[in-house]
Amino acid sequence: MIPLVSSAVMRECDAREAARRGQQTLVEAAGVRVAHEVHRMLGTLYARRICVLVGPGLNGADGLVAARVLRARGSRVDVVSVARQPRELRGYDVVIDAAFGLGCTRPYVAPLLGAGVRVLAVDLPSGVDADSGDVLGRPLRADVTLALGALKFAHVDGDAASYVGELRFAGLGIATPMDDGLIVDDDIDAFVKGHRDDHKWTHALSVLAGSPRMPGAAVLVCAGALSAGASMVRLQSRGKIASLVALPVEVVRARGTEVDPRSRCVVAGPGLGNNSLAWLRERLNDTELATVLDADALQVETLTMVRHAPRIVTPHAGEFERLSGAPVPSRRIDAVRELAHGTDSFVLLKGPRTIIASPDGRIRVVNSGSSALATAGTGDVLSGMIGAAIARGHSPLEAAAWSAHLHGMAGRRLGVYETAHALASEVRGVLSSRLRGN
Repeated sequence: MIPLVSSAVMRECDAREAARRGQQTLVEAAGVRVAHEVHRMLGTLYARRICVLVGPGLNGADGLVAARVLRARGSRVDVVSVARQPRELRGYDVVIDAAFGLGCTRPYVAPLLGAGVRVLAVDLPSGVDADSGDVLGRPLRADVTLALGALKFAHVDGDAASYVGELRFAGLGIATPMDDGLIVDDDIDAFVKGHRDDHKWTHALSVLAGSPRMPGAAVLVCAGALSAGASMVRLQSRGKIASLVALPVEVVRARGTEVDPRSRCVVAGPGLGNNSLAWLRERLNDTELATVLDADALQVETLTMVRHAPRIVTPHAGEFERLSGAPVPSRRIDAVRELAHGTDSFVLLKGPRTIIASPDGRIRVVNSGSSALATAGTGDVLSGMIGAAIARGHSPLEAAAWSAHLHGMAGRRLGVYETAHALASEVRGVLSSRLRGN
């Protein structure tokens, strides 16, 4: 996980590390990493034309080190001060934006760029508020942003996030708090969890999903659960769906109104349809099992049914508005944190960047998704995965965050216009490749 911190915390961490190693040592390390990222962007440095846009602070100092390193590698480098910047920069392969970083609190208007000029932002695109993600003035849109030491909220939230481009990270050896963070591929290596004494009930999951109008939702939830390690899936649907769809052969059809207490988790909601509150109340009221609420179960009334166990709610933007009473704002992290605290639930807000918050305010961000997941049914697969991860013994926050990241990794493997039905097998493929060390 890459830490996510406020600008005040970052300054404190920077100062502590600078006192230990020296400020110039930190600047040298940052500048060398910036030069390395330019090399990564261009493939070769010799004879490349590079402009370094520098301001008066530490970001500018990082840029000057990068300029020195790039010249030594054969690049043709111009250093331009923001105090004398031209109206337009043209004829360059890359512009390094090292004008303003954490300390930017006033509008900054960047130069215009000629055709084909790429941008590497040092720590942050200049002209954004690091904590709020507000855009101040007219920043350059980065192709790549190299975050230094830790992520800042503007990297993943607010209007500024659309200026970041591809987000890369250089830790620089700076110790920062790990309360909040961005999930990365290596975190998924802890997803597979088991013990030699496991049996089919050890990681059992109950699913309340599907109806004659939407029978496929039950199939997708169950497939997602099985792909993520549920050792037993017991399904209750609202009405008879067995003749309408082919369920995975491993799924057990449960009868009656009782959720099997041997289950470790419940996933409820996908495909149940309108007017399902009474049906859900019969099965969920006062349950002592951790419960993932999705789709048709995302209603304020349903939250009161699960009072004695962790609740995990997984809304998209419209469902979030239904639960919170307000549209999702551009600063999504604060809104998700408030809903988690106000409802005493773990909240996963789906979107291009998925935000997860715990009731105590911890935040996880997932940035692994792709447009392939913007299709009906992929959220059903995700809810099944989260339920299976909880059944496997992961905490609700870990289960939601890791499942969402794994879901995004699997989505990147889908072919053109593949549907949610293909997603579960790709989840298994990602996990298998991670276990093989590929």
